[in-house]
Amino acid sequence: MNIKLALLVLVSILNLITIQPIKTLAFPVYAQQGYDNPREATGRIVCANCHLAQKPVEIETPKAVLPNSVFEAIVKVPYETNSKQILGNGLKGPINTGAVIILPEGFKLAPKNLLSEELKEKTKNIYIQPYSTTKDNILLVGPLPGDKNQEIIFPILSPDPSKDKNIHFLKYPIYIGANRGRGQVYPTGDKSNNNPVVSSQNGKVTNIISMEKGGYKINIEKQNGENYTENIPPGLDLTISKGNEVLVNQNLTADPNVGGFGQTETEIVLQSPSRIKGMIVFFFSVTIAQIFFVLKKKQWEKVQAAEINF
Repeated sequence: MNIKLALLVLVSILNLITIQPIKTLAFPVYAQQGYDNPREATGRIVCANCHLAQKPVEIETPKAVLPNSVFEAIVKVPYETNSKQILGNGLKGPINTGAVIILPEGFKLAPKNLLSEELKEKTKNIYIQPYSTTKDNILLVGPLPGDKNQEIIFPILSPDPSKDKNIHFLKYPIYIGANRGRGQVYPTGDKSNNNPVVSSQNGKVTNIISMEKGGYKINIEKQNGENYTENIPPGLDLTISKGNEVLVNQNLTADPNVGGFGQTETEIVLQSPSRIKGMIVFFFSVTIAQIFFVLKKKQWEKVQAAEINF
């Protein structure tokens, strides 16, 4: 009896060990595990390898920032809030969002002790992490509840060129990628259930069987009289009915994907404080010179008027 109990405990522990990581495995962890850099040489962000549908994304950042200052990068991930996505178990659920932002070298996630109270409130309950220990200029977030996170705020700390000789006062690009909903392809190359099921043969639908746990078995008679079965997982809506003729690669279900991935880019200037001071001095000097020029002109006009009257 003790041996059986010990075996049950051991099996339970092994199940926890093997199952728990699978539950936590989700985007953007796939990208972290499969790619040293999420942006390929072509400029394509690797999230597009799994999220096949193309969707818009926007980013808002300041045009210029000062060294060693905290600023906001706001990523907008729009989608229809009443949309529901198909989950791994075949049920319909809310859409998640996630994003990756690729900053210039030296830029990184701002530490909490430098955030204002307002910025702390905006980023509350949002866990942003560096892509890796060697690439802290690439930041990831997600999956997040999409209904509350159609705008994701990244608090960014700009570098200080006086402390790093590799940083210069220049214009730099920022690349952003963001997705909503589940992907269609796993990193292994297998398709997820977030895809329509297509017919593999030409034929006629002879029977549609509803399964107890959800899904369908579709019996199709080929043109040569042979029968084969298409298995439809739970959560998918059929687009065919009994008696329909189907062609190879024809959709048997509606496309369940309501999400997608988008990427864009922007530019930001790391501005030197001395340049700003010099610009202010220049504008002030020009303004003063213009004022004196106008005064001198008025004085000269008075002298001319006096000479004419004389």
